[in-house]
Amino acid sequence: MPTPFLQEFQDYQRYIGAERGLSPRTQETYAYHVRAFLVFLETQGVADLAVVDRSVLRRHVAAVRQRSHDGRRELSTAGVALKLSAIRSFFRYLVRRGVVPGNGLWVKRSREAKSLAPKLEQRLPSFLSAQDMARLLDAPDLSTPYGLRDKALLELVYASGLRVSEAVGLDLSAINLGERQVRVWGKGSKERDVLMGGPAAHALERYLRDARPLLAGARLRVQALFLNRYGKRLSQRSLQFIVKDCAARAGLDPERVHTHTLRHSFATHLLDGGADLRVVQELLGHSSPSTTQLYTHITQAQSRKVYLHAHPLAQVAAQEEEGTA
Repeated sequence: MPTPFLQEFQDYQRYIGAERGLSPRTQETYAYHVRAFLVFLETQGVADLAVVDRSVLRRHVAAVRQRSHDGRRELSTAGVALKLSAIRSFFRYLVRRGVVPGNGLWVKRSREAKSLAPKLEQRLPSFLSAQDMARLLDAPDLSTPYGLRDKALLELVYASGLRVSEAVGLDLSAINLGERQVRVWGKGSKERDVLMGGPAAHALERYLRDARPLLAGARLRVQALFLNRYGKRLSQRSLQFIVKDCAARAGLDPERVHTHTLRHSFATHLLDGGADLRVVQELLGHSSPSTTQLYTHITQAQSRKVYLHAHPLAQVAAQEEEGTA
């Protein structure tokens, strides 16, 4: 770590951990990218953070891209955006502390900041059809404690639209089977209450009664809802493996089914069923409606596909287009 900037970097680490309440993974990612930038500044002979401008940032991105190319891998547009986001977060913190002067480069939505940020491709989230989702939920072997756990886990994630971190982070106290509600701690330590349907509640009730005591064993005081074979909290990696394994059991392509696929399916199926966008936003824990708006593109694309496939006049028009192509 460059000595000239060590104090500012350590102060920033404490800030994003204590005051911003970012997840440990995000803290680690931001710290990594900021550290790399500060090392770059030292190699460039920059000893004053106040002189960092757009040209310095561009040189840093170019250097990182070159190293990636030399290593025979290309730095993605999303990767560049993440690096710049971390660096802007660091400098916005320094501006608030009066360490560096404020300018348009560090304002997230300013024209100067936008001119530097790469334009991200908007990828539509992948989701499962209702039929494929039903096959996935039926995949666990209910004759074993692990199968009962996996069934309850998949049902709950799909029924409530949980993130992976939210699902594995649940404690027993978060579940209210009577009201069919779950209290979730989401991104930025934001708390929200989500709902579950009858199948999820039934699967959870059976897991708590017949499987969790066997998994907990002697660890009677463990508060985690979902446990691994050692009676400890299930990890995110384990949840990812469970989803892949159940996808394979269900005859689905495990390479195309991820933990987030259940959350995407939850949102898409709700909107397909006529749910209000604001309600879906609240259930997902999105801070901005623009994030949830992405799912409407999926439903619109799906509606167009169904229409073109089913409506006789649409089929004729499509055939005519193909004939003139």
